Amino acid sequence: MQLNDIKPAQGSTHSKRRVGRGIGTGLGKTCGRGHKGQKSRAGGFHKVGFEGGQMPIQRRLPKRGFVSMTHSDCAQVLLSDLQNIGTDLVDLLALKQSGAVSVAAKRAKVIHSGEISRPLKLRGLLITKGARAVLLAAGCSIED
Repeated sequence: MQLNDIKPAQGSTHSKRRVGRGIGTGLGKTCGRGHKGQKSRAGGFHKVGFEGGQMPIQRRLPKRGFVSMTHSDCAQVLLSDLQNIGTDLVDLLALKQSGAVSVAAKRAKVIHSGEISRPLKLRGLLITKGARAVLLAAGCSIED
């Protein structure tokens, strides 16, 4: 087999459509473009979704979905971050002062990632189920 011998399989290709070659082809005169209008003319182009000046459908339909406005207010705190805090009483203010969470955070949630070995007193924090089990096993007290 040589590169110049390679051909497509029999019947897999079709001959190119020749437009404007008489009425017997079914594509004579207007060449399948119809009569008049922007799309019938040479260079008659408009962008995708353009509806001739009518308000396009992607702008007529309402937006869907939900974006929470308070998503960025809640900061995540790892168990390993709690281990490195200098105080025994851990609340949102202590987390902000230690730099574990952003100053703009309105809530903080402790998630189960890392280890904790010393007992702490947690106040006013959201805690995941897995983190709560680890904290109680370490001897921490939790106030909601």
